[in-house]
Amino acid sequence: MKMFVKPADIYLYMDVVDFRKSINGLIVVVEQDMNLNPFRDALFVFCNKKRDKVKILYWDKTGFALWYKRLGATRSRFVYC
Repeated sequence: MKMFVKPADIYLYMDVVDFRKSINGLIVVVEQDMNLNPFRDALFVFCNKKRDKVKILYWDKTGFALWYKRLGATRSRFVYC
C-alpha cells in the first residue's frame, strides 16, 4: 500500500474495536482509551474481532481521514493485531 502521509508515530490499538464506529467513535477511543491526542502526527490502527479488517485514522491538517482495508484470505497472512 502506498502511503500518502509520513507519520511520526504509528499506534496499534490492541483491543477489539466495533467496526460500526466511524471517525467520531474512533476519535473517542484515541482520546479516552489510548489517552492520546488524535490531532498529532500519527496513524491510529484498529482491528476488528476476526482480525480480517483494519481501520486507520489520521489527521491530515485539513480534517480526519479514515482508511478501511478488508484483508483477503491467504494461506500465509501475518496480521497480529
